[in-house]
Amino acid sequence: MTGRKFFVGGNWKMNGDKKSIEELANTLNNAKLNPDTEVVCGAPAIYLDYARSKLNPNLDVAAQNCYKVAKGAFTGEISPAMIKDCGVKWVILGHSERRHVFGESDELIGQKVAHALENGLGVIACIGEKLDEREAGITEKVVFAQTKFIADNVKDWSKVVLAYEPVWAIGTGKTASPQQAQEVHDKLRQWMKANVSEAVANSVRIIYGGSVTGGTCKELASQKDVDGFLVGGASLKPEFIEIINAKA
Repeated sequence: MTGRKFFVGGNWKMNGDKKSIEELANTLNNAKLNPDTEVVCGAPAIYLDYARSKLNPNLDVAAQNCYKVAKGAFTGEISPAMIKDCGVKWVILGHSERRHVFGESDELIGQKVAHALENGLGVIACIGEKLDEREAGITEKVVFAQTKFIADNVKDWSKVVLAYEPVWAIGTGKTASPQQAQEVHDKLRQWMKANVSEAVANSVRIIYGGSVTGGTCKELASQKDVDGFLVGGASLKPEFIEIINAKA
């Protein structure tokens, strides 16, 4: 046993309404979930308060993004202080859609990570290569560079979960094979050992995201360095329960 607590995040993305969130919350609240798995639901900002009020206390909530300062003239943004004020403990930062659809730079993501951690939020920090980068054989170069911008902004690693999400496997139905996932997670842990510390490398949770389903989760979860999942579409469906219980 690694001693790393299995972690399953659901990223609802820009989906849901009060009715569907209440239904999903009821499903999760009444399900038999593995108590050894930490579960976090990433709700749209406008529903953070609502999701927190509907989900059982053993299920945490995450914001899907936040800004790098506490308050001010930043129309449309939300701060870690606001997220915490809604009783929410986590934020997802650096998701590939924030990087590639909204043009967020590695530098900005690093600044957001620093500010969120300074303000007491847990951070699910996402990294991952695009298809052309994998085909060019530069997966490691890309994910190490992204990880460095995150690592340079972390003082306390106990509040950070690293999510490896190959961009070519998100929402495409393509999943990295368990072997492909394990290989990158292992390389990331080696990078952490060399660039942060052995203790952090051994304790930090590295989770996998990219078309994780009830069908693929058990074999992925059995890999030595896969400490959980960040789940997209399947987190809105009852099969999310199967994924939470992948280690049960």
